[in-house]
Amino acid sequence: MNDKNEPPYEYLADNPNFKVMPIMLSLIIGAFFAILNETLLNIALTTLMGEFNVSLPTVQWMATGFMLIMGIVIPASAVLLQWFTTRQLFLGTMTIFTLGTTICALAPTFPILLIGRLIQAAGTGLLMPVIFNVFLLVFPPHRRGKVMGLVGLVIMFAPAIGPTLSGVIVEYLGWRFLFICVIPFALFSVGFAYKYLLNVSEVTKPKVDVLSLVYSTIGFGSLVYGFSAAGEGENGFLSPNVYTFIFIGVVGITLFAIRQFKLEDPVMDLRVFKYPMFTHGILMFLIIMMTMFSSEIILPVFMQGPLGLMPAAAGLLLLPGSILNGIMSPVMGHLFDKFGPRLLMIPASIVLSGTMFMMSRLNENTEPWMIIIGYIILMLTVSAIMMPAETNGLNQLPKRLYPHGTSVMTTLQPVAGAIGVSVFISILNARHAHYLSQSENPQDPNAISDAMVAGVELVYFIAFAISIAAVILAFLVYRAVPKDQEKKEQPNNI
Repeated sequence: MNDKNEPPYEYLADNPNFKVMPIMLSLIIGAFFAILNETLLNIALTTLMGEFNVSLPTVQWMATGFMLIMGIVIPASAVLLQWFTTRQLFLGTMTIFTLGTTICALAPTFPILLIGRLIQAAGTGLLMPVIFNVFLLVFPPHRRGKVMGLVGLVIMFAPAIGPTLSGVIVEYLGWRFLFICVIPFALFSVGFAYKYLLNVSEVTKPKVDVLSLVYSTIGFGSLVYGFSAAGEGENGFLSPNVYTFIFIGVVGITLFAIRQFKLEDPVMDLRVFKYPMFTHGILMFLIIMMTMFSSEIILPVFMQGPLGLMPAAAGLLLLPGSILNGIMSPVMGHLFDKFGPRLLMIPASIVLSGTMFMMSRLNENTEPWMIIIGYIILMLTVSAIMMPAETNGLNQLPKRLYPHGTSVMTTLQPVAGAIGVSVFISILNARHAHYLSQSENPQDPNAISDAMVAGVELVYFIAFAISIAAVILAFLVYRAVPKDQEKKEQPNNI
């Protein structure tokens, strides 16, 4: 990677002759449009139902299937990162994503559209582990916060503008342009990366354990599907289809985990959890994901129900918070590099907890501006906690575990997403049904509105209780130093 006449550099970003910006641009451009694609289609599901004459449960596979494929392919990313070079993996994943997008744009029938969507998911699922791994290899720990903040901008900003952009495209151009508009940018990303992206990883080609891949496919696939079905069905977790798949998923993941500890070259080395700040980062990530989903899923339902807002208005009320979250992510990353995690996480987690409690007091008389302010505060605290927690956790790992650490974190994203949606929707529905069962006239619009308010209050109170754990964890955090560099403490070790 370095010329023999150059002094050795442990991290390529420290080498003044190494051009970091082209690599960052290559990865971020690809990531932006791949992640944008995740939410771009959500608002068009009703249109697709009419276009292809399919039912709601059928068209929901455009979302459920996407998360399902991501849950299957991401656990294998640690092995792929050690079998293929950076260029090969990035160009391969973006090519797969572009192929899937093209199939979707040209799809004459719904089954072909779904196949294209699943191919897209395979490319998207492998992309984030590649990006995280490259940045860990290129940048030293004390510079990663700002870089990971840029990744956070992409991760948060792209989904935030997805529904708004989708609504405009579907209304004025048609649903096919949701895919047609992405293709040129995906091709540009491939071409740009082909010219500028360099190999930064070492290809070791460890032995691939096929049984581990079978266990992970069954485990993570069944778990994601089970929780997704719980969030979409009327019976929630009481449906046999739901609890059967969740049980199969738990068994599969358990067998997968047991086998990893027995292998010399595990597919996903779970020994990463031996590092306390990595485990801490994972716990904080899961808590933040749960509190985020309590708002991103429940708030639109509340605003279109008791508040009586139109879908477009409800989406616009949440847009400022989501955009501000993306903008602030690099800023929070820079502050993390300078001051460490405690200065960010402790006050942010306390404010997050207070915001969740405030949201638990929502009712039909709540002014829309209060929701805007509350959501902005929520998303600011998320930007101050999530990416710093992930970065701090990955910083403690030795280089040999980078592929496995990134694989674990990215695997948990679709899993946490499916669990978050299903759990909070089920809580809302259960509370809503119980309230109406106690009402004298369950058909009364006022009773229905009050039942929805009661459900939202319960969801946010549970989210408030979960957020207390984040406050406790925030007081336990410290700046992580890689185990292979413990004697070379980074500056500002707060």
